[in-house]
Amino acid sequence: MRREMFHMERDVLNIGDTVTIAEGELPFSYYYTAVPALAMSGNFPPSNRILSKTGVVVAKERHGSTYHIDIEFEH
Repeated sequence: MRREMFHMERDVLNIGDTVTIAEGELPFSYYYTAVPALAMSGNFPPSNRILSKTGVVVAKERHGSTYHIDIEFEH
């Protein structure tokens, strides 16, 4: 299992929700968006790309007006 933190602006996801992610490409890294624009990851180097396209929200923590959520992936 792989667990990654995503940032969420609105309170739209809860623990146990299954999410689909879309990969975005930058010149030297990749980023991921929980579609449709629910949460966004940080940047990952090519050697650390997320291979799964779906994951499950396993943790949620409020930080001021935003949230940090942890999404767990199988690969």
